[in-house]
Amino acid sequence: MGEMPFAREKHIKGWLRKRKVSLIESLNPTWEDLSEDWFDVNKKQVPRSAQDDRVEDEGCGTQVLRCVQGDQPSMKYSTIEVAYAGAVATITLNRADKRNAISHQLMEDVLAALDEIESSAARVVILTGAGKAFCAGLDLDELKSLLGKTQEENVRDSSHVAQVFRRLYDFPRPTIAAVNGAAIAGGTGLATVCDFTLAVPEAKFGYTEVRIGFVPAIVSSILVWQVGHKIARDLLLTGRLFDSSEAHRLGLVNEVVAADRLQDRARELAAQILENSPSSVRATKKLINGFIAVQLDAQIAQAIEDNAHIRMTDDFREGVTSFLEKRKPRWSG
Repeated sequence: MGEMPFAREKHIKGWLRKRKVSLIESLNPTWEDLSEDWFDVNKKQVPRSAQDDRVEDEGCGTQVLRCVQGDQPSMKYSTIEVAYAGAVATITLNRADKRNAISHQLMEDVLAALDEIESSAARVVILTGAGKAFCAGLDLDELKSLLGKTQEENVRDSSHVAQVFRRLYDFPRPTIAAVNGAAIAGGTGLATVCDFTLAVPEAKFGYTEVRIGFVPAIVSSILVWQVGHKIARDLLLTGRLFDSSEAHRLGLVNEVVAADRLQDRARELAAQILENSPSSVRATKKLINGFIAVQLDAQIAQAIEDNAHIRMTDDFREGVTSFLEKRKPRWSG
């Protein structure tokens, strides 16, 4: 028993050294500059648990600053899982019993996870879902709660939703959506704002908001740039569902991949990206996004207002109520 503290300290220090080596190999692969100045400048890229030797017990069995998942540490989340394998981080929407529906907590967790990953040595992010669905859109309880909100509350809520989509779209490292099943409404949005979208043949997509008196305002801001006005009108005004093959034909899905190959293919794509210069990849993504940044800012600002406004209408209340009651809506328009 007397040797346990020493063994634990040895384990932690070895792990910290491994994290620092990982940083050097990802940002300074030739090992040409190992000065203290270089490490001070790039230290922010190291996971916080590799920046100091403080240890706290988080119930992991091993006392480290954060629980370890795979190769690197990750915070604990209630609606998602974050795992690291080398320079690849995977976010798994983990509400399988709710078909990974979007809740306020899930949005908070995704934003926190992206912050965590940005401060880590990961250079590619994979986004996927647990169970048979990728993301079934807004959680029913969340949907019901919208009926009682004020205009100001709706503006704040819409701004929060926009923040999630924009953060994912503008994330400085490449993102890959591995769509393992249905991706409906906001789920379609999450899948298609990623840089790459892979989907199983069985996946279904759809901007179904108009079917419940909603406006797909925020996701439409990016969709129009992706597919053009004519196709966007088709998808947004009909609210129809479409499959992976059509999504691929429209340019919303990069590849249709068999279910048993989906995760492997996502990792293969990540490996291909990792062969390139990290700084060049970051600069190229920033360049592409910059082409429409000003217009997108204005469109999303307007979308937030439109989203909040529609929630105060009779048609929205009827659409949500009829959906929850599983009956046909009686529109008053």
